[in-house]
Amino acid sequence: MQNFIDAYSWVNLRFLLEGLWVTIYVSAISVVLSFIIGSILGLIRYVKIKYLSMIVGFIIDLIRNLPLLLIIFFMYFGLPSTFGIRLNTVTAAIVALTVFESAMLAEIIRSGIQSIGVGQMEAARSNGLTYLQAMWYIILPQAFRNMVPPIVSQFVSLVKDSSLATIILLPELMYHSQIIYGQNTNYMIPMFVALAFLYFVICFLLSRLSKRLARRLH
Repeated sequence: MQNFIDAYSWVNLRFLLEGLWVTIYVSAISVVLSFIIGSILGLIRYVKIKYLSMIVGFIIDLIRNLPLLLIIFFMYFGLPSTFGIRLNTVTAAIVALTVFESAMLAEIIRSGIQSIGVGQMEAARSNGLTYLQAMWYIILPQAFRNMVPPIVSQFVSLVKDSSLATIILLPELMYHSQIIYGQNTNYMIPMFVALAFLYFVICFLLSRLSKRLARRLH
């Protein structure tokens, strides 16, 4: 018990919360960017634009089948050596998470739109709506209701996956906890407990938010 008391000193807790802020910051930006990019890519795949949809589909399948850790390594170590583009740890983590999650969300969005019956589009077009109007006002609102649970689930995974960026020394939650118990190995278990609690709180809040949103949409 004394190890827990010592581990949770104000200095350590403040240091841990600083790492939590970086985790939330990186995750929040990645969520917004990946949702925007993933939506665009998903729509491109759905409408089947000649050649473009095929190229986008190939890129999405390629990224989805790569380990996120490899993408993080490439963004931080590969870009400077290959293209001369050097990113700091925060930017590299955001770009890597955005690239990976965009590919995942693109498939969720494409399948969500496809889940809406073809008759919905035909009925909208027969009532005088253009293709874009039918997609915006009829198809997407219905598809979004179906997409909320898997999209939020993917965002929860993104928050947890942000811990992988500790490999490039991103000063996030996991990295800060490693520094704390690296100074005193007796703090390892208390830090693991704190990590579990903090990740649980973030992911639980996201899950509750998705349930409330899903109820309002239905």
